[in-house]
Amino acid sequence: MPEDFDSNHPEEEEESFADMLEAFSPDRQEGLSTGDKINAEIISIGRDVVFVDTGTKIDGVVDRSELLDDKGDLTCRLGDKLDLYVVSASEGRIALSAGLAGVGGLMHAEEAWRNGTPVDGEILERCKGGFRVAVSGQKAFCPVSQIDLKYAEDLDAYVGSTCRFKIIQFEENGRNIVVSRRDILEKEAELARRQFYENASIGDGFEGKVTRIESYGIFVEILPAIEGMVHVSEIGWSRSSKPEKLFKIGDRVMVKLIGIEQTASPQKLKISLSVKQTISDPWEHIEDVIKPGDKVKGTVTRCMDYGAFVALSPGIEGLVHISEMSYTKRVLRPDEIVKEGEAVSVVVKDVDAENRRISLSLRDAEGDPWLDVAEKYPVGKSVEGTVENKERFGFFVQLEPGITGLLPKSRIADAYDAASIEKLKEGDAISVVPEEIDAGERKITLGLGDSEGMKNWRNYAASDSASLGALGEKLREALEKQTKE
Repeated sequence: MPEDFDSNHPEEEEESFADMLEAFSPDRQEGLSTGDKINAEIISIGRDVVFVDTGTKIDGVVDRSELLDDKGDLTCRLGDKLDLYVVSASEGRIALSAGLAGVGGLMHAEEAWRNGTPVDGEILERCKGGFRVAVSGQKAFCPVSQIDLKYAEDLDAYVGSTCRFKIIQFEENGRNIVVSRRDILEKEAELARRQFYENASIGDGFEGKVTRIESYGIFVEILPAIEGMVHVSEIGWSRSSKPEKLFKIGDRVMVKLIGIEQTASPQKLKISLSVKQTISDPWEHIEDVIKPGDKVKGTVTRCMDYGAFVALSPGIEGLVHISEMSYTKRVLRPDEIVKEGEAVSVVVKDVDAENRRISLSLRDAEGDPWLDVAEKYPVGKSVEGTVENKERFGFFVQLEPGITGLLPKSRIADAYDAASIEKLKEGDAISVVPEEIDAGERKITLGLGDSEGMKNWRNYAASDSASLGALGEKLREALEKQTKE
């Protein structure tokens, strides 16, 4: 007998032998759970059951009837390996099944219900109030309220998919099985939220999916069951960013985490996100891109009482004040001139990068009709105009859109046909002569021109002055004097 063998310590010998056995089988599994799938080798075939090596210290047992073909013959032999499912596992026995159906499947479903173990289920079809689901080979019912965390709009989209379920009701020996997918999702979501809260850092970037759009912002799912909000102020660099016009449900967007806090409810995190912080600030070098005097194109984004905002590029907006709308007409409301969404040309008047303001002019882009007014309407040359407005001190006469002069009351009173002129209405034509032009002040003083009555009188006086003698001559001189005045 070897000297190192001590017969007085059998416990040590037993422990040593167990250690050697464990070392001899290092790959043997320590535990199996209901629903586990294993590949097991047949080690014994009995009259009613077949024994297999489960890879643990306990052999598994599967009903021989599950391994017979249509003729009743056994389809396997010693040494064959089978794919089997764990129906139940205890310290002394591991029951297996060749398929999660029949008695084995029913046992598996009941075991999963008792233990709260998740099971796979195939959603077969819609039915009244929910779905029919195949779980462990058994027919189960899933209420529509238990199919997802959120309200399910498209129920048909779930049919045909395989998901994890929890059996929440097992009655009448398996004839009434109710399952819930929501329970599984809630636990997964709670775990995901906890891990996110512990591991996420401010400034982290994510690609997410837009799930909801509100006037105050958009909601974005950045991870399964993890959703945050992008406030309207963090959507873009433009002050007039409107969520409903920039996004639609399902859009993929890049966002940055800018805030995270635990709420009173453990199931909820307050997550703040930003879209605009994922892109560079367009105002950083704006003065190098847009300068006063530039004529640029843009799109009207909104009309206010005091003017219209025009987007020149993403995140860059300028204001056309109501006073810069038109040279040719008096503007009371900006939407009389432009509409939201309309493309316009504007001239940059001022750029204030520090305060993120750009002043624009719509009328300068269209051109100032007063620039060449002296060339178009020389002093002393009769032109046709239109009575625009009648005031106690005279008539405002429009020469063209944007060019209006004043015919003083004194000029009308001195006219030989003053009564006829006084009867003119707004919109009537009148012949006038520019007497004074001040383009800087946008003022023109007008005198009366060759009206039809004046022309006829002049022709009559010229033709009949000889026959009228001295009276005709005096009339002619008076006419010439009046014309000069």
